[in-house]
Amino acid sequence: MISIEHMHTILKTLPDPAFILSRSGKYIAIYGGRDNRYYHDSAALIGTKISDVVKKEKADWFLEKINLALDTKQLIIETYALRGTDIKGLPLNGPTSTIWFEGRIQALDFQIEGEEVVLWVASNISKRHELEEQLRQQSDTDQLTGFFNRRRLERDLKHHHDTMLRYDTPISLLIFDLDNLKQINDTLGHHAGDKAILAIADTCRKQLRSTDTAYRFGGDEFVVALPNTTLEEATHFATRMRECFYHEQRKLSLTGLYATASIGVSTMLMVDHSYEDALKRADHALYKAKQNGKNKVAVHAKLFNKLIEP
Repeated sequence: MISIEHMHTILKTLPDPAFILSRSGKYIAIYGGRDNRYYHDSAALIGTKISDVVKKEKADWFLEKINLALDTKQLIIETYALRGTDIKGLPLNGPTSTIWFEGRIQALDFQIEGEEVVLWVASNISKRHELEEQLRQQSDTDQLTGFFNRRRLERDLKHHHDTMLRYDTPISLLIFDLDNLKQINDTLGHHAGDKAILAIADTCRKQLRSTDTAYRFGGDEFVVALPNTTLEEATHFATRMRECFYHEQRKLSLTGLYATASIGVSTMLMVDHSYEDALKRADHALYKAKQNGKNKVAVHAKLFNKLIEP
């Protein structure tokens, strides 16, 4: 038989912290989780409430999960982050970066101090989460340019379209592709073509704001999403970017053969059924820019359609 003293010793040495929490969010008891590389010392929490320790929004989330476990009597498993900004009076000893946890919350079949209680075991999964994020980033990223790929584009543009419908905030799109890339590949080889794509991508990256996002849509075709940007602002941006492409490529060329970019511009409209409507308009504008001699910016909306000469 295991004695009570042995049981307490076992509970103290648990690698992950285990909390006994009441329905109201009171810390009744805490076991394990003594390694300060992964966890803060929680001993001082006993007798306090979650709302005393973390800020209201996060405290409400914890209470919601406790009540769900108590009401359903089922094991609840949640992944969540705790940041320094979430904690009131964070102690200096222990990790300072954002910590990711997997919480396992199970209702217990007894009460303490007249309240129902749960067992909440919190496992530090920060390293696993970091690896998963790296893998997710790799799966969403174009290998050559470092831009996001088409799969990520579709996900992000759906989110932008939903945001536009909900808040009526402008979201503009650019589609551009490289002029003369086939000629460069045929004359100088595909390595030179890849260098041209990389140079264009680097120039594009330098022009973007922190809120803008670029995607490689196809071989030499790219999309740029410009949140909170009107069609007029996007047109000015596209014009400036086209000029940068032209001057940078011309400066880098040693043979007189260099890539330029044709750019189509559109904006999402409240009448659009999906982001694809705006993307198609940008693509039509790009086609017009190519038809009219390349190295141009064309703008297409339902209200007007115009070409900007370089």
